[in-house]
Amino acid sequence: MTSSGKSKGPGGEPGVKVITENRRARFDYTVDEKLEAGLELTGSEVKSLREGIANLSDAYALPKGSELFLLNANIGSYKAASVFDHLPTRGRKLLLHRAEIDRWAAKVRERGYSIIPLVLYFKNGRAKVELGLCRGKQHEDRRQDIKERETKREMDRAMRRR
Repeated sequence: MTSSGKSKGPGGEPGVKVITENRRARFDYTVDEKLEAGLELTGSEVKSLREGIANLSDAYALPKGSELFLLNANIGSYKAASVFDHLPTRGRKLLLHRAEIDRWAAKVRERGYSIIPLVLYFKNGRAKVELGLCRGKQHEDRRQDIKERETKREMDRAMRRR
C-alpha cells in the first residue's frame, strides 16, 4: 500500500487494484504489444469483480465487425443478485478507440496474432483489462525461456553468496 492508502497495480500505478492475472498467457505466448481497454459490464458483474470472483485462464478477444469482444472470461455470479444475475462466460464488449480496434484486427487477420487478456483490474473505480497482442510460442521457445530463467536464478544465488 502507498501512503495515500490506495493499492498499486500494473506498472506500479497508484489507484489501481488488480482483480486477476492471466499467468499462463506469458508462458504460452510472446507478448508484442499491450493495450488498456475498458469493459462494458452489468451491475452484478461489477459486484462480482469487486469481490474478486474472476478467471482469465481461457479468455481471448475477437474482433466482430467494428467492435472487439472479450470471450470466455469467467466472471462468477454474484450471490445477492439472484434473479438479475449474469451469465459467467458471456461475451463482453471492449471499449477502445476505433483506430486501435482496426489496427489490431488487421494484425489478427493477416499475421496470425491473438489478442489475450493479461490483467483484469480496477483503475479509479472503473474495470479495465490489459490486452496483449500475442504470438503463440513453440516448444523450443518455451525451453529457451526456462533456460534463461534458470541461468538468472543461478546468477542471483551467486551474487547473494558474495
